[in-house]
Amino acid sequence: MSTKMSAACIFCKIIKGEIPCFKLFESDKTLAFLDINPLSKGHALVIPKHHGEKLTDIPDDQLGEILPIVKKLAAATGANDWNLLQNNGKLAHQEVGHVHFHMIPKPNEKEGLGVGWPMQGTDMDKLKALFEDIKGKM
Repeated sequence: MSTKMSAACIFCKIIKGEIPCFKLFESDKTLAFLDINPLSKGHALVIPKHHGEKLTDIPDDQLGEILPIVKKLAAATGANDWNLLQNNGKLAHQEVGHVHFHMIPKPNEKEGLGVGWPMQGTDMDKLKALFEDIKGKM
C-alpha cells in the first residue's frame, strides 16, 4: 500500500524531509521525533506516515508499530511516569491535522501533562442503553 500524504501538512513535510526534525525512529510506516514545544524533557511524537486527520482515517495496517515504539521511547527516556496522548479534532485539542501520539514524561507535578477529569453523574438505565447502542455497532 502506498502512503497517503498531504502537501500542506507540516507532519507530511517532516516525513518527506522538507522540514528537519530530531528523528528518534523511522520505518516505512512510522516516524518518531522530539516535540519542539515539549511539556517535559523527552516529550516525543509518534506518527503514522499515512496522512489522516483522525485515528479513524488511518488504515489498521498502518498503526501496528505505534504502541511498541511508544513503549521503547518511554524506556529510552527513563520515564517512570508518563502519559500517552492522542487527540482527534479541534474540540479535543488537536492542533495538527495529522494523527499523532504524544509520549510525555511526567517527572513531577509541574512538568508534563496536566489533566482535568470532569466526571459526570451516572444514570445506570441511560448507561445500559448507551452500552447496548455502542455494542450493537461494534
